Amino acid sequence: MRRREVRRAGILFLLTFASTLLVGANFFPFDYLLGLMSPGYYQYMSRIIPNLEQVLRDSLWMGFLYAGPVMLILVFHEMGHYLQAVRYGVPASLPYFIPLPVAPLGTMGAVIFQSPGAATRKQMFDIAVSGPLAGLVATIPVLWFGLSNSQYMQVAPGAGVGLSFGEPLLLTWMVELLHGPAAQNQVFVMNPVAMAGWVGLFVTSLNLLPIGQLDGGHILYTLIRRRAHAVAVLLYGSAIASVIFLGNTSFVLLLLLLLLTGIRHPPTADDSEPLGFGRHIVGWLTLAFLIIGFTPEPISIKPLAPQQSANESTEESLQPANEPAQYPDAPREELMI
Repeated sequence: MRRREVRRAGILFLLTFASTLLVGANFFPFDYLLGLMSPGYYQYMSRIIPNLEQVLRDSLWMGFLYAGPVMLILVFHEMGHYLQAVRYGVPASLPYFIPLPVAPLGTMGAVIFQSPGAATRKQMFDIAVSGPLAGLVATIPVLWFGLSNSQYMQVAPGAGVGLSFGEPLLLTWMVELLHGPAAQNQVFVMNPVAMAGWVGLFVTSLNLLPIGQLDGGHILYTLIRRRAHAVAVLLYGSAIASVIFLGNTSFVLLLLLLLLTGIRHPPTADDSEPLGFGRHIVGWLTLAFLIIGFTPEPISIKPLAPQQSANESTEESLQPANEPAQYPDAPREELMI
């Protein structure tokens, strides 16, 4: 392994940790720009400015609570791929993590470069499926712990707008199991650890889409070989149609990247190699995770609650459910449930 490759991978890892740390700490202004549109924002800021040093320390701690679990999940995912490649002697680069110092994610995940046709059908399957499965080993406990320490917040009508994160079935089930269903005018506010778990679900399900060089594309190709091309083209065409006719722009960047890397999957070193019954079961079950882990609209900006009537107070807009009205210690991302 070349020293230059190790240095490059290490630098990208540190930059990605820094970008997720800063985003988690709300140092980038996306949330605050949204807050400018919410009633009570300036009153809230007037309360924290006199204690700015303490607020910055608290925000940095929030950043660590987000960045640590996110990086753990990504490392598990990428090491699942990399260690399987090493096991089979398939030439592969170290994982290159991708920093994205823009809220609300802070990263675009990571990539591993591997020469096309270097792995047989069985090797490609094992390398591809190990990433999302290893990522879920870290994601599920992170998400459970984060959600168990998050809470519903009562929102006054006309409270303004906020970030709404998509609700995959698995997340909805966990929230209702831990906290019950939401009451009227309540939103579920995720703490930084829960947000990291949401990112883990998002990254895993996104990678399982059965198109091109995504993990799902590798898995489906090894399962049904060249017939996977038709599935990939159909899904890609459907995604383009949703952008054009439904205005869903959530995955435009992914569609562009897939166009550059190729929608069709290249052949393996030996497409005729049998997978065996067990691998077929694991492969289809892994792809089926899309049913409970994927959300077609991952991030949007929505009203926190219906518009209030003229005689209702706007003094306090967001407070813990069943508690006296108060502002939270710091603005956090919100998940509409």
